[in-house]
Amino acid sequence: MIDSEPTDPWGVPRLELFERLERTLEGDGGRAVATVVGVDGSAYRRPGAKMLLGRDGSTYGGITAGCLEGPLREVAGEVLADGSPTVVTFDLTDDDDGWGLGLGCEGIVDVLVEPVDDSWSEPVEAFGAGERRATVTVVDGTDSLPVGARTTVPAEGEPIEPDDRPAVPDDVLEAVLADARERAADGRWERRTVATDGGDVDLFVDGIEPVKRLLVFGGQPDVRPVTRLAREVGLEVTVATARGAQADESSFPRADRVVATHPSDLDELVDDRTFVVVMSHNLLDDRLALEALLSTPAPFIGLMGPRERFERLRDDLQEEGVTLTDEDRDRIASPVGLDLGGGEPVEIALSIVSEVLAVSNDREGGRLRDRAGPIHERSPSEPSEPSEPSEPSPPSD
Repeated sequence: MIDSEPTDPWGVPRLELFERLERTLEGDGGRAVATVVGVDGSAYRRPGAKMLLGRDGSTYGGITAGCLEGPLREVAGEVLADGSPTVVTFDLTDDDDGWGLGLGCEGIVDVLVEPVDDSWSEPVEAFGAGERRATVTVVDGTDSLPVGARTTVPAEGEPIEPDDRPAVPDDVLEAVLADARERAADGRWERRTVATDGGDVDLFVDGIEPVKRLLVFGGQPDVRPVTRLAREVGLEVTVATARGAQADESSFPRADRVVATHPSDLDELVDDRTFVVVMSHNLLDDRLALEALLSTPAPFIGLMGPRERFERLRDDLQEEGVTLTDEDRDRIASPVGLDLGGGEPVEIALSIVSEVLAVSNDREGGRLRDRAGPIHERSPSEPSEPSEPSEPSPPSD
């Protein structure tokens, strides 16, 4: 965890937002969390997007391009004063929506605003520990089941722990439990309506995907812009160097962790959420690192350098009896990076981090103008878009 204040609180990624949530829980509170729980039409962020709003007017994160922060500060102040969660709807299609915004946008956005309380403890702890959870929260309730009632659901096979806040009753939870476990597994969201004796209850199921990690093997100055950009897009960053003298945290201030290790021991730093970039600029170290990484579940292994260098590494490994499988070839990227052009250090770093981000989101990294259908992935409860239209259409949102 990095303790410094962000230079742009509005732009903090989900990783830093959850770190702020953790600090709020450890402190004396005084913050509300706003979550987008519904979008009809286009919006800057999709459901599940969050921001924090302090009693002192401070904010962290953004759920719009900036147009709703003022009204949300007012709502958050009221919520923190009386302690009651609420859902507020912003109709951005109307030039006179009652909030005085007059934006003329193309979406209607529902936002749940609630105090940061102990019901957030389990999701926050799970996020940091790499465990998958989904929160099931009432966003339109009844007299006996208020807005904000919540139960946190783990992935399949794990027990459900009671929250301190009023929980979703067992009979209501049972109606969505299977789907909630799926959302815990895939990190997606959905809205569900459940009929009860007291009336319909509208639930927001929010899959909270654990933080993704980037392991950078190298200790040269070109590692710095990679770590900075990676942290800014929300990756938890570890820098590992084979030279103990280079394992200086002050050299890589945006890294979460800096360690010295032998390249053969890199496998000890990797799990199935760790994306790896090898950029030590030492052929022997890179070969030992690649050999160690092949035995890990890392979904992505990027190697700095030209194709000819990788071919030499591959041939050296083959001479030692190590043959790359089809799965290995799919996850190895060499040269690492997207074709953005440019050769400045920050441009190279942007190219590398862009490929990591694209792969981590199961995307190819192409131009949005060439993408058919919506820009953002839709929920299972939303209408699906045609996957292969006869003519490319402008992206919708």
